[in-house]
Amino acid sequence: MTVYFARGFGAAALIISTAPMAFADVTAQDVWSDWKSYLTAAGYEVIGSESTSGGTLTISDLTMSMAMPQTAGSISINMGQLVLAGNNDGTVSVSMPATIPMRIAGEVEGEDSFDAEVSYTQSGHSLVVSGDPANMTSAYKAAQVDMTLSSLTVDDEQMPPGLARVSVTLTNMVSNTQMQSGDMRSYTQQGGADTLSYDLAFNDPESDDAGEFTGSLQGVGFQGSGKIPKDYDTTDFQSMLKSGFAFDGAFTYTASNTDMQGTGDGEKFALTSSSQGGRLGVAMSAAHLAYDVSQIASAISVTTSQLPFPIAMNMAEAGFSVDIPVAKSDEKQDFSFSIKLGDFTMSDMIWGMFDPGAVLPRDPATIALDLAGKAKILVDFFDPAVAEQLEHMSAPPGELNALNINQLLISAAGGELSGIGQFTFDNADLETFDGMPAPTGEANLELSGANGLIDKLIQMGLMSDQDAMGARMMMGMMAVPGDAPDTLKSKIEINGQGHISANGQRLK
Repeated sequence: MTVYFARGFGAAALIISTAPMAFADVTAQDVWSDWKSYLTAAGYEVIGSESTSGGTLTISDLTMSMAMPQTAGSISINMGQLVLAGNNDGTVSVSMPATIPMRIAGEVEGEDSFDAEVSYTQSGHSLVVSGDPANMTSAYKAAQVDMTLSSLTVDDEQMPPGLARVSVTLTNMVSNTQMQSGDMRSYTQQGGADTLSYDLAFNDPESDDAGEFTGSLQGVGFQGSGKIPKDYDTTDFQSMLKSGFAFDGAFTYTASNTDMQGTGDGEKFALTSSSQGGRLGVAMSAAHLAYDVSQIASAISVTTSQLPFPIAMNMAEAGFSVDIPVAKSDEKQDFSFSIKLGDFTMSDMIWGMFDPGAVLPRDPATIALDLAGKAKILVDFFDPAVAEQLEHMSAPPGELNALNINQLLISAAGGELSGIGQFTFDNADLETFDGMPAPTGEANLELSGANGLIDKLIQMGLMSDQDAMGARMMMGMMAVPGDAPDTLKSKIEINGQGHISANGQRLK
């Protein structure tokens, strides 16, 4: 349902919004013909009565609807009346209703049927289209945009207003889009809003579960680009990608705050969070899928009925990114993965639960891992038939050919482990390492503060002297003293014969 709701809103956004204006001649009919062609290709049935007077084109009783095969339902958008007026400078001004109703109805297999009405309301808005029929640019702005859940029906039963609430508001919204048509449509888009605020709530009538979620984002921005095939089947996502469908975009904000409270499984909870900015990037094509998520200066406080005090945490930087190939290929393809939790701190109340004597250093902790490599993909992951069979496949869906450890960092409680490494893998040898492709390469590691941390754990009673002796013996076998006190270095090597050595001493 979510994918088709996004597509429905995107269709409305094409008409409601859409790089700077290039002054060339475009007519009202040019604009409407291109929009209608785009919507029809996207799978919408477009119905409306067209009338022309001079350079003005009016479409009355305009509706757009599309079936949603995954939910056996449909989505419809009632645009009412759309007026496209040609201007003397060769541009076209588009007048739209202040409120645009959208309806989504369907039945997900094995779940309840639903019927939701969403109202898109705009004020102080304008849309101007310029360019030429093959290269149109549009500029949209609105003082305020609201999206509200007007009504919700589940299994033919109208839900009372208090059971579900969804409201999203954007202020001073702008959007600039350039659309080029040819054998393949291509577009670039940039936009933003001063603020994006939301107010969500639910109340489960069959249990005590309920929740309210409110918050806002400041300095919202978006930019992206993509390609859309002229002819494609919206019900066959893999075919769309193979035909050239692709997009690459990023959503950013300069600050955020969130408040949540509610009840779950009979327990009350509350959460507040804030940050000084973040980013969400997504890219997709027939070849790869990528996500890039990050946030800076984030703080979170959680209160539950199980604890007498709030759980408070802060983090200077948090991020996650992944870029993986998804198409079957005989060639090796690049992939990458990274995660970072930087300068993580907890409140003294949390520390006091397991370290009341403040034995451990309470310096900020950091965990970072940055990997890159090459792999051979043996199946098309976006093929629905393949997706259904992945859990039952006896052979792996891909081969790992190379792995680089660009960064490994774990720093906490006075200890720090860091390292880098580089390995290749022989997928023809699955015996040397018990079913795993045989690796060849080396990793260089450095450990500091380990002995001091062990001493503190013994002092706290979390580690026995015998366990500490075993840990120190293991470190002595695997590492050599570093350049500074309480530091260790280790060079782990794996050769082509499957031998493993640490600092030149053979372990296997």
